Amino acid sequence: MNRYFHKELEEIRSKIILIGEKSNEAGRLAVQGFIESDLEKTQAAVKMDDEIDDLEVEIDRACVRYITLRSPVSSDVRLIFVAIKASHDLERAGDEAHSIAKRTRSILTRDGKVTNPVAIEEMSRLAFDMMRDAITSFLDENLELAQGIIERDKEVDRLNKENYKKLSKEMKSENGEASTQIETILISKSIERIADHAKNLAEEVIYLLTGE
Repeated sequence: MNRYFHKELEEIRSKIILIGEKSNEAGRLAVQGFIESDLEKTQAAVKMDDEIDDLEVEIDRACVRYITLRSPVSSDVRLIFVAIKASHDLERAGDEAHSIAKRTRSILTRDGKVTNPVAIEEMSRLAFDMMRDAITSFLDENLELAQGIIERDKEVDRLNKENYKKLSKEMKSENGEASTQIETILISKSIERIADHAKNLAEEVIYLLTGE
């Protein structure tokens, strides 16, 4: 579906795409740092957080400016509403990437490498694919793609629970450093939250396109 947008609306949409791409890239770098025990990638993910925060502020200001200077029709008001919510979800996903990177840095500083990544790699691949598709559904106004994302969240939730059970059992058996296992549980939870933010964005796209 293609629609004509005022220049200001097109700029807002472009910034949503950019903050989404940066948030997803920060998450991928953070998880790669964990999986590969790569401190350099972890540090790169940490540094991206300020850029993501700045973009959210820019989007909020642009939305307020558009409403103030224009008399937007109802469909444009809906887009502005969705843009504000989407930028918040994407910024929060960026915060989770930042958290993953910091926790990974703590593990690597203490242990030298990650020895039990559980299902983090599989889980993160699902979550980041969900986020990529959510961003695409917003860009292309693709209702079917957005609707399909909702169901995919269940598999990420399942893997997060599986990680928790395995790591909790390991802590009880006193194998390894308990603090590392706790950090890994929290990393898994952050990935689960990124998937939740992708689902939120998909739901916002559905609202944008259907009003429901």
